[in-house]
Amino acid sequence: MGRMDGKVAVISGAARGQGRSHAVTLAREGASIVAFDICEPLKYPLTPGATEEDLAETQRLVEEQDQRCLTAKVDARDGAALKDLAERTMSEFGRVDTLVVNHGIWVVAPNSWDLEDESWDESINVLLTGPWKVTKAFIPKMIEGGRGGSIIITSSAMGTMPQPSAVAYTAAKHGVVGLMKVLAWELGEHYIRVNTINPGSIETKMLLEGGTYEAGKEYRPRFFESYRTLLPEESQPQPPSSISNAVLYLASDEGKYVTGISLPVDSGFSNF
Repeated sequence: MGRMDGKVAVISGAARGQGRSHAVTLAREGASIVAFDICEPLKYPLTPGATEEDLAETQRLVEEQDQRCLTAKVDARDGAALKDLAERTMSEFGRVDTLVVNHGIWVVAPNSWDLEDESWDESINVLLTGPWKVTKAFIPKMIEGGRGGSIIITSSAMGTMPQPSAVAYTAAKHGVVGLMKVLAWELGEHYIRVNTINPGSIETKMLLEGGTYEAGKEYRPRFFESYRTLLPEESQPQPPSSISNAVLYLASDEGKYVTGISLPVDSGFSNF
C-alpha cells in the first residue's frame, strides 16, 4: 500500500535532477506521473540544458516502478502548451492530485547592476512567471476534480535569504514564496494545499556542472566561505532524495493539514 496509490502527479523540470527524483519517488509510492521539461538549453545558464533523452530516462525509471508516465516537451513559460498538457492529462488520467512545480535555472553576475537585462528577464520568466503559468494551467483541473490536492513549488534557501551576485534568482525565489501564500489562501476552500520547499545545496548538474558555483564563489568569496549549516560538512551537498522525501510528505495524506508554509530542507543553512 503506497502513500500515493491511485493519484496523479504532474512534475515540471522532470527530465533530470530533483524533478526526476520526485517522479520516481512518487511513482514508487503508487502515483501515475506526468513529467514535462523544456529539454533545451536556455541562453544565460552555464549548466547544460536537459535533453529529450533525459526525459525518456525519467519515463523509464518511473515505469520500472510499474506506474504509467506521460512525458511532454513543454516550456513552463508557454501558457498555451501548458493548457494543452493539462487537457491531455485529464484525457489520459482523468484527474490531477499533485502538482510539483520544480523547474529552475541559476545565473550569477559580479553585481546586480552588471546583470544583463535579457538575463534578468529570462530568469524571472523561468523562475517566477513560469510557476504562475504552470499553476494557472492545472489548478482548474484540480478544482474540477473536487478531491482537493497538493501543490508544491520549489523555492530555495534564497527564497528567504539573499544570495549576492544572484539578484534575479533571489528575487524570483522570494516571489515564489509570495505566489504560494496567495494560492494557499485562494485554494484552501477547495481543500487544495499549497506550500514551497526551500532546498539548500543539492547534488545536481545545476550545482556541479557548467561553473556557476565556481563563478559565484569567485565573485563573492566572503558569502561562500561563510556558508554554514548545522549538520556536518560531509552532509553537503544534499542528495535530490532529501527534497523528494519532503515532496512526498507534502503530497501525501501525512501532510493533509499543512498549507501556506515554506519548508526549509537545507541542513539548517537558513538559520544563519
